[in-house]
Amino acid sequence: MRLDIKRQLFARSERVKGIDFHPTEPWILTSLYSGHVYIWSYESQSIIKTFELTDVPVRAGRFIARKNWIVCGSDDFQLRVYNYNTSEKITSFEAHPDYIRSIAVHPTQPFVLTASDDMTIKLWDWEKGWKCVQVFEGHSHYVMGMSINPKDTNTFASACLDRTVKIWNLGSPHANFTLEAHETKGVNYVDYYPAADKPYLLTTSDDKTVKVWDYTTKALIATLEGHTSNVSFACYHPELPVIISGSEDGTIKIWHANTYRLEQSLSYGLERAWCVAHQRGRQGVAMGFDDGAVVVKMGREEPAVSMDGAGKLIWARHSEVVSTVIKGGDASLKDGEPLLLPTKDLGTCEVYPQTLSHSPNGRFVSVCGDGEYIIYTALAWRNKAFGQALDFAWGSKDNSNDYAIRESATSVKIFKNFKEVSGGLDVGFQAEGLSDGVLLGVKGQGGIGLFDWESGNLVRRIEVDPKNVYWSESGELVTLACEDAFYVLRYSREEYINGYNNGEADEDGVEAAIDHVATINETVRTGEWVGDCFIYTNSTNRLNYLVGDQTYTISHFDQPMYVLGYLPRDGRIYLSDKDVNAVSFALSLSMVEYQTVVLRGDMDLAAELLREVPQDQMNKVARFLEGQGYKELALEVSTDTEHRFDLALSLNDLQTALELAREANVEHKWKTVGDAALAGWNLSLAQECFLHAKDVGSLLLLHTASNNREGLRALAVQAAEAGLHNVAFSTLWSLGDVNGCIDLLVQTNRLAESVLFAQTYKPSRAPELVVKWRESLEQSGKSKVSRLVGIPPGAPDIISTDDDLFPEWDEYIRLEKEGITAEAPSSTSLIDIDAEEKEAAGATNGAEQAEAKPEAEAEAEEAQE
Repeated sequence: MRLDIKRQLFARSERVKGIDFHPTEPWILTSLYSGHVYIWSYESQSIIKTFELTDVPVRAGRFIARKNWIVCGSDDFQLRVYNYNTSEKITSFEAHPDYIRSIAVHPTQPFVLTASDDMTIKLWDWEKGWKCVQVFEGHSHYVMGMSINPKDTNTFASACLDRTVKIWNLGSPHANFTLEAHETKGVNYVDYYPAADKPYLLTTSDDKTVKVWDYTTKALIATLEGHTSNVSFACYHPELPVIISGSEDGTIKIWHANTYRLEQSLSYGLERAWCVAHQRGRQGVAMGFDDGAVVVKMGREEPAVSMDGAGKLIWARHSEVVSTVIKGGDASLKDGEPLLLPTKDLGTCEVYPQTLSHSPNGRFVSVCGDGEYIIYTALAWRNKAFGQALDFAWGSKDNSNDYAIRESATSVKIFKNFKEVSGGLDVGFQAEGLSDGVLLGVKGQGGIGLFDWESGNLVRRIEVDPKNVYWSESGELVTLACEDAFYVLRYSREEYINGYNNGEADEDGVEAAIDHVATINETVRTGEWVGDCFIYTNSTNRLNYLVGDQTYTISHFDQPMYVLGYLPRDGRIYLSDKDVNAVSFALSLSMVEYQTVVLRGDMDLAAELLREVPQDQMNKVARFLEGQGYKELALEVSTDTEHRFDLALSLNDLQTALELAREANVEHKWKTVGDAALAGWNLSLAQECFLHAKDVGSLLLLHTASNNREGLRALAVQAAEAGLHNVAFSTLWSLGDVNGCIDLLVQTNRLAESVLFAQTYKPSRAPELVVKWRESLEQSGKSKVSRLVGIPPGAPDIISTDDDLFPEWDEYIRLEKEGITAEAPSSTSLIDIDAEEKEAAGATNGAEQAEAKPEAEAEAEEAQE
């Protein structure tokens, strides 16, 4: 059995006695002999939370993810519960009068089970304040472990050093039955088989063995021997047909769950192994050792699934084979919408399917796994052929009944119409894998050899190491998908034959037979050719397609997705997740052909092909044309008004942009067109656009620059109505409308500013404004300030004025009547003062310059000096 084991975390720490996976986050919980508890992220390879619980060993720890808690049991008899987000202690209490060895959390109920050296198991209900609601008694030694039955969560099993395993019901304090598991040593661990087809459980012991039991008949199914010391744990992998065991001999052994053959033995150099955890529905396995913890990913998440050209889908659930049919024809189907597909059980498979694929004509399905291959008929699921094989590859569509198998690193055989070709295939190097298609691909020694199906000759060896190989239907294009990039090559059958006949073939084949087309630095997860377009999902969970050497994104996903195939009748590409939940996305072949021709630069042919592109794809075509620099053509093709508007602006096609702005009648579009018109000195168009956009700031600039007094007058009214008083004031000021400015200041309750403005530019209005100002101050409770404000001459008779404070007022009024405004006090007296001069001229409010001191006073002062 081929096992892909990828290490995700290697973390050194004190002795790990308990370990658990978080069900959704990329975290593991490790409880240590030192009394500490760590939460590790196996994505970032770092500790994200530390809990220093006690100074005695913490032998058990579990996540309670639905409450954001961790629960831990230790040698000080305490059960502790913490919130792993806030580090808040939820509770802590003495759960047993002895060491707590194991904890199990019920998957749906608010229950926690604890097992202890006091020979009992207790059931705690956190919704009842962590009350002990049940005690399970019957064991006569330390209770080492527990496992809740995944098929019936009302029952659980316990492992004890009294050499027995007991099966319990949550509602009864007495065991349903007892299994005498090991004869000479105690039982360290127990685990249930996760699937529904076998009533099995595992036990491990200090007798160095793992035993498989049928708990319905109490029959011993198998004994797994191979460890050289006490076996700490053994568990079933939740997805793969393997058993994982760990021992104090420091090794992790992987056994086939059906044949019980030892498949692999691992050692991480961390001394004795103590504990294990796995992710249900995923591939992860975590193990705890004397010197740290390790997380590995076993197998691959890509499902064993295949779809033929008619939309029939076949996939494997463990050893069960299921089929469904994608009927299509639903015009209302939206991109990315889940497909509701009725399933049908085809039967079972005699091997665990690691790969499953249709023959090119769809009549047969090959299953490869457990070192064997079986070919079934696709309709009736009858056995057609079988044999020993590590890898399997179908031939080309012209020879649908041809296939090849790899029996070992030195043996590759070809079958024609299900009959073996004598002599096999002379590969010339160690074969490590096969790929199907127009040419038979044999991987090995850091490269891949492409062989002719008919003659068995090497067409070309390419020094890259692809994970997968994808051929186009025409057989001209091929993708080699490697770890960090993929390569698109073009195969010429004619060049190969000519080169071979002319003696140009060397140890690497015929060089002219394969040409390089493109290199794309992306990791392909799965892919398929549709015409000359390569559709693929990548490692960043995107669905892309490649035309020429340009890639385009169709959609993004939040989980890995796998390409099932393309159905031309529907014009859709179908994908699924690891659980074979299918979705689809529209992809027009005519659009792909159009893109291909445009990339070649043949615009005449492209114009003809454009007629065949569906109308609902025109916006995608327009985006493509824009990306290639054909903006004028994109503007003609696009039906999206937003896109057309942007294109028109980028082309400076203001007429089209104006028409689109009129249709939409949205302020920001009018503003954008107005800015473009102003940049092109088209002032009349700019004015129209700014009016529709209600962009008073731009209109102020435009009218002021062009001295458009009518426009300014209208703008003042518009700005005032819109509450844009600063713009309204600037507009009135530009018009020289002093009265309008004063009225606006009064309307906006800026009385102080109106007084100062009037005193400078319209003195005749100042007295009435001062009166209003003083009244306003009185009303707001500022009577002291009000009394300090002087009233100039000209106020109503009932108001007493302060004429002596304004000796120049008559001069101001005269200048106003003559049309000359009094100059504001000069600032030069403030700016040009020489700090070293003892005397400086000052300016008084409203006067041009302070009167000079009388000459006599000056002379008297000089005499005193």
